[in-house]
Amino acid sequence: MERKIRVLVAKPGLDGHDRGAKVIARALRDAGMEVIYTGLRQTPEQIVNAAIQEDVDVIAMSILSGAHNYLFPRVVELLKAQGIDDVLVFGGGVIPEEDIPFLKSKGIAEIFGPGTPTSKTIDFIKANLKRRIA
Repeated sequence: MERKIRVLVAKPGLDGHDRGAKVIARALRDAGMEVIYTGLRQTPEQIVNAAIQEDVDVIAMSILSGAHNYLFPRVVELLKAQGIDDVLVFGGGVIPEEDIPFLKSKGIAEIFGPGTPTSKTIDFIKANLKRRIA
């Protein structure tokens, strides 16, 4: 029996809007993935701690507050500080196009904007997993 892909869906920072995160969490679950949703207002430290505790393969962050250029890279930095380099990290939300190259240079694998079909996110995860699922 193959192990399910484990995804942590997180809402970093002071953003109080989680509709998009819940939509993606449900879509990933419906696609056969195991989803852990952290809830609102998580610090990067809380996100990384939860990812370690839950032994996730993917961290999916959603943000609308505008703090993505700090919060997203901080999660990657904290993972690296723990010696974790095999977790796929991506983000979504209202993120200006001009910020995407910076985020990718800091280790964020992809950014999905509003209206992205959930099938695109699911396909991206399956194609870009860093861990072997067996």
